[in-house]
Amino acid sequence: MKGKHEGECRNFIKVLLSQHGGLFVCGTNAFNPLCANYTRDTLEMVGEPVSGMARCPYDPRHANVALFADGSLFTGTVTDFLAIDAVIYRSLGDSPALRTVKHDSKWFREPYFVSSMEWGPHIYFFFREMAMEFHHLEKVMVSRVARVCKADLGGSQRVLEKQWTTFLKARLNCSVPGDSHFYFNLLHATSGIIHMQGRDVILGLFSTPPNSIPGSAVCVFDMQQLAHVFEGRFKEQKSPESIWTPVPDEAVPKPRPGGCAVQGSRFSSSTALPDEVLNFVKTHPLMDETVPLLGHRPWVVKTMGRYQLTAMVVDTEAGPHKNRTVLFLGSTRGTILKFLMVPSGDSVSLSSVFLEEVEGFNPEKCGEDSPQARQLLSLTLDRTSHTLLLAFPSCLVRVPTSRCHLHSRCMNSSLIHASSNMKMNARWGFNISQVFPHIAFNFHKQFKVHRKIEYLIFRVIIDRYT
Repeated sequence: MKGKHEGECRNFIKVLLSQHGGLFVCGTNAFNPLCANYTRDTLEMVGEPVSGMARCPYDPRHANVALFADGSLFTGTVTDFLAIDAVIYRSLGDSPALRTVKHDSKWFREPYFVSSMEWGPHIYFFFREMAMEFHHLEKVMVSRVARVCKADLGGSQRVLEKQWTTFLKARLNCSVPGDSHFYFNLLHATSGIIHMQGRDVILGLFSTPPNSIPGSAVCVFDMQQLAHVFEGRFKEQKSPESIWTPVPDEAVPKPRPGGCAVQGSRFSSSTALPDEVLNFVKTHPLMDETVPLLGHRPWVVKTMGRYQLTAMVVDTEAGPHKNRTVLFLGSTRGTILKFLMVPSGDSVSLSSVFLEEVEGFNPEKCGEDSPQARQLLSLTLDRTSHTLLLAFPSCLVRVPTSRCHLHSRCMNSSLIHASSNMKMNARWGFNISQVFPHIAFNFHKQFKVHRKIEYLIFRVIIDRYT
């Protein structure tokens, strides 16, 4: 293709989903995206390929997300070669095809899709985009979550025909509290929905923008709190010159815009909604409140480092009893940081224990060792083999999730020492009482812990948390 390098004109796989016992695959196909079904065992094509438009981007560099729910394919991508028309699109099922409003900056403004997931009657999309609610000369990138109802049938022939009537979005707040909050505005990755301490939560990996202090953070969001934001006040801009303000409750039409239609109610289908409601949701997709982070502060914060963190996977079945949650964070240098999630008794607060940093990039397998070669393209957890799969531009590397064999002869470990309060050193960063809350350690200064006791305690910690 004219103006493109030969390497860009290959078929880059951008969608790979399980469906009906087989695989649904979409690729860029030399800037002419196509999708097809394949058998899982022989990888033979089933039927004819279909257009990948609005299901797969044209350019391999453009971000996209996709999932199947209720028999339909939900995608977040771009529909054109220049990536101007961003879209959340439903297709391939029994429900009618729907999309977001075209070329409307209130709905999307240069979005970068990160993830999507099903929860209850909704599909949630996590992304970052240029904010339109701030009055600054420079562009401000923020992170968002949007949702649509799975049962949405589109609007009337007059308003939002073949378009979503339930699309709403809100800002994600990942910040360090203080007199002036320090925000991590750029969302890079999310976990799936995790059930933790009686809550459905999602973890998000954020960073600061390039022109800010370098830093990364992991924030936890409660899905119930997240959903509650979409029941709050809407945000509006009455004129292009005015500031964005909350919409007064009395100005919101009924039934409430953006809600899912309920069978047996007065408006059992979105196609029957009044024009007033449809026009309101078309012009007011942004919520006024931001989604709060659980515990009011990030779970992990790394600032002023040599790199930023851009990839994340969560193992919720770590440890010998498969009852620990371990987080793996991938960096721009190709290293992996490993953290243990330590819940508290109040079901709200969370703390973390830094376990180790692992070198993921392997020059022997990957060739040239350079910043470009070390760019981590994806990070995947293979629970069956207890390994991480790291994709780099020139290679795929497999790294074990635990490396207990490295500590088997660590008799002289400096990680544990007997002090008045038996605290771990800064590398581990937590008190021994957090690990063994049922044991009261009270070693006096004149009591010297034997090396074997020190080693046994260390082995218990390693076995329990790795």
